[in-house]
Amino acid sequence: MSTLDHVGNLFAFAGGLGMFLYGMNVMADGLQKTAGNKMRQLLGYLTNNRFLGVLVGALVTAIIQSSSATTVMVVGFVNAGIMNLTQAAGVIMGANVGTTITAWLVSANEWAGALKPEFFAPLILAIGAFIVTFSNKQKLSQKAEIAVGFGVLFIGLSFMSSSIGVYQSSPVFSKAFEILGGNPFLGILVGAVVTAVIQSSSASVGILQTLAMKGIVNWRSAVFITLGQNIGTCITALLSSAGANKTAKRAAVIHLSFNIIGAGIYGIIMTIFFGVFDNLAMQHITSTEISIFHSIFNVSVTVLLFPFANVLVKLSGLIIHEEPEDEEDEEVEEMVLRHLDPRILETPSFAVENAVKEVVRMGDIVLKNMKRVTKEAMNPQPSEKQLDKVFRDEKVINHLETMITGYLVKISNLALTEKQSKIVTDLFYTISDIERAGDHVENIAEFMQMKHDDKIAFSDLAKDELHKMTAQVIKTFDYAIRAIENDDVEIAKQALMGEEEVDRMEKQYRKQHIERLERESCVPEAGVIYIDMMTSLERISDYADNIANYIIDENEK
Repeated sequence: MSTLDHVGNLFAFAGGLGMFLYGMNVMADGLQKTAGNKMRQLLGYLTNNRFLGVLVGALVTAIIQSSSATTVMVVGFVNAGIMNLTQAAGVIMGANVGTTITAWLVSANEWAGALKPEFFAPLILAIGAFIVTFSNKQKLSQKAEIAVGFGVLFIGLSFMSSSIGVYQSSPVFSKAFEILGGNPFLGILVGAVVTAVIQSSSASVGILQTLAMKGIVNWRSAVFITLGQNIGTCITALLSSAGANKTAKRAAVIHLSFNIIGAGIYGIIMTIFFGVFDNLAMQHITSTEISIFHSIFNVSVTVLLFPFANVLVKLSGLIIHEEPEDEEDEEVEEMVLRHLDPRILETPSFAVENAVKEVVRMGDIVLKNMKRVTKEAMNPQPSEKQLDKVFRDEKVINHLETMITGYLVKISNLALTEKQSKIVTDLFYTISDIERAGDHVENIAEFMQMKHDDKIAFSDLAKDELHKMTAQVIKTFDYAIRAIENDDVEIAKQALMGEEEVDRMEKQYRKQHIERLERESCVPEAGVIYIDMMTSLERISDYADNIANYIIDENEK
């Protein structure tokens, strides 16, 4: 065989590998878009019950075809405060089980007979490509993406298989795998490094299976390389946790320690096993047999370590030390997006869901400020400390508006459904309304400070009116935020009715205030501040009305 032939085979293998990785990515994206809401519902079932966590982890990974992607999402959820470490440990264990489905899919070329995927892959690719190109229906196009990914994946496998087949009797390959099989640590290292480089254990196992189909790989080397692949897949989560909080880093460490312990246990067992059954160790392994071992390994390690999940959580705490936060750290923490994390952008349905949660948190900070202001308005001498907290939280609200806006821009560029696109658009308007409401709360705090500094007193009647109107505004704004949180039209309608009541009260109290001025029972200085406070309260109610209408519009069209 000439040098040109060798180079051609190398190019064919590289191209096949590229198609395999790209096909896996496209198929996973299509599955995520199609089943995104179902994944959200699955994660909604998570409690502190680790068994449910394992099932959910396995199902989600089977859907998106990547344990690395699932674990990265888990790191993101932990970082965003959506999931605790006990839940994360269960999902991570389940992810290792779910990832075995890809190996079975690849090995189907051996055991599926006339129905082997490689045979139908070109037709499936063609059908999917035609639908993606000519269909205007979003849901149908998303399902067609799965078909395109499936077809490209198996055509890539075919390329790799045919390019490597000419070397199946080559002594170089047999010697290489003999060395890898003879040294367990080297075999595990190679498996870990290759998987870390391509950041997918499913893909690296698929490459190993392609070599096995041509009779190049022996049992001993395949087993140790597979163990290494399970360690190498942790690199994605570790890299993902680099910019996350310490709890998220602990989730990545749980993933790594789980796979290292599992690989260590099986490494010892299989070394002893091959020492006894030496003849089997050097026999060629098939792609199906790799699938069987891969499944047995991941399922048995999960069963074995499942009772020790809390031990893994504690171990992660020893590796990543938690330090108590001071008040300054807490203030910085307020500025951070708790529910939004770049990792969640991998799954659009989760990204939208958590954007809503972050907007709700922003609204709740405004509500907290309003309650502070209401409490201090009733005090003869407002607390400087409490008013300072109002001003500090207003800075947090402004900062969150900027950060959430940037995140919504990223979400808007994802593949969203029509309803999700509408939600994201409305969230842009919502955060603007919430920020403006926060500005008016700050204005009220400033009016109170001015009133105190200038020693201006309100009449008892004016205090009573302000108290009633503030209570109604808080109630109305709370209805609006809860409507966002629960996507509830009925709660939104409560906010609209609350806003009408605020308008009625504002007109009535303004009229009564003018009458007091005419009777000279109220000094002009107090009257100016009173009117300004009433105006700010009425504006806050208007913003609540806007927010409620967004929710009604999203659900009734």
